[in-house]
Amino acid sequence: MAKIEVKSEITGKVWKIETKPGDVLAEDDPILILESMKMEIPVMAPTDGKLIEILVAEEDTVEEEQVIAIMDDA
Repeated sequence: MAKIEVKSEITGKVWKIETKPGDVLAEDDPILILESMKMEIPVMAPTDGKLIEILVAEEDTVEEEQVIAIMDDA
């Protein structure tokens, strides 16, 4: 099993976490939603797999390319 780093594509604030560690996700399932410039931008699972860890909390500010979650591929 390979560890996959899920990164933010934008700078923004974590508005809502949609998943929890242990969840099995399909590619393009939403992991969390960022708020940037009054827009909601979902961060999607890059591949099928199991969510191992979420590295941010709601209300945290994240930077572009920051690792926000870790997954194991299926």
